[in-house]
Amino acid sequence: MKRYDLAVIGGGFAGVAAALAAAREGASVLIVEKSNCLGGAAVNCLVNPFMAYWTRVDGVRVDLSMGIFKAIHDRMKARGAMMAETFLEEELKMILNDMVEEAHVDLLYHAYIFEAEKCDGQITSVKVATKSGVVSVEADYFIDATGDAQLAYLAGCPTVLGREADHLCQPMTLCFRLGNVDAERFYASRERLQEAHQRALAAGELINPREDVLVFKTPVKNVLHFNTTRVVKRNPTDPEDVTAAEVLARKQVREIYDFMKRHADGLEDSFLMMTAAEIGVRESRMIVGDYVLTEQDCRNCVKFEDAIAACNYDIDIHNPEGTGTSHYYFPEGTYYTIPYRSLIPLEAENLLVAGRCISSDHGAQASYRIMPTVCCLGEAAGTAAGLAVRAHCTVREVDVKILQRVLTHNGAFVGV
Repeated sequence: MKRYDLAVIGGGFAGVAAALAAAREGASVLIVEKSNCLGGAAVNCLVNPFMAYWTRVDGVRVDLSMGIFKAIHDRMKARGAMMAETFLEEELKMILNDMVEEAHVDLLYHAYIFEAEKCDGQITSVKVATKSGVVSVEADYFIDATGDAQLAYLAGCPTVLGREADHLCQPMTLCFRLGNVDAERFYASRERLQEAHQRALAAGELINPREDVLVFKTPVKNVLHFNTTRVVKRNPTDPEDVTAAEVLARKQVREIYDFMKRHADGLEDSFLMMTAAEIGVRESRMIVGDYVLTEQDCRNCVKFEDAIAACNYDIDIHNPEGTGTSHYYFPEGTYYTIPYRSLIPLEAENLLVAGRCISSDHGAQASYRIMPTVCCLGEAAGTAAGLAVRAHCTVREVDVKILQRVLTHNGAFVGV
């Protein structure tokens, strides 16, 4: 395999945006992806819809996630693949493939990273397992867009897991879809369903500790999307725990579906259309970087001098131990920014991290982890890598003012 300027590990929203941004700056780029498509959690875990990525100033909507995210969103709309912020995953897969092909980004699917080689603070190569055995990927720079900080972890960079007190992570969730639903009748009976659910939960009759039934309409007639299973006290980076979580989550799907058929209308002719290919992970490892973004930074709406993205999605913490979800909603017209330093892991000079695993605490991660924001983090990381390639410098030596100017010129919103 040829050597690249940049290897991006992970092909979700963060990884795709990073690759596109770096290629735009003239870098040769490879995306290494463990599955068979781009889109990450959106396609593999059925994470849907896009959570709110905007605010209002003087009554006018201001989008905080722009740039490459907007380009993807616009293509989705043009293809008729959007209903409000809910989208069609199959269209997303093809659109992302089109975009990386147009940018001359190379792809390596079905490749799972398991080893990183590092010398004098520089990652020299990563090893991935493929259908033909081990393949070594060499590059001058790397971006970890795995969601789990997998590359940073394998390269010996310090990481943390979950919340500070006990290292428990937000629950994992297996999303699922029901087909042939009379959606209007179902929604008309939701209050009765929620009341029955509350009674069953209080009586200890359910194995799923989630406090309500979370459902979304989809762009497909008579198909409903459910984000309502909850697996707690399992480590998303432990293979045995993740296996147990997948098994338990499917039991929860069957449980809640059978429960809804007894207590809601419109499901008489429905069927379990699909469960996600893999369980969704809200939180796992996070790097320890040059700056640790904190929940208090977010609540204080701090505008960092090295800001490269902005967010105001609520601090949305699903109880890592059981029932309950806490929220802190940002006042209208406010937002915080995310500093470039939070993308730079300690003990590496040619590695950037993008996505839900940047350097932060548990509370901050609960806000910026949404797909529109991580897409912007990817664009910032990829742009920075492209600038580093051109300047032959480390990721810490990238001129942040130039980075901000390039991002803004390309349509991104950095918040300063």
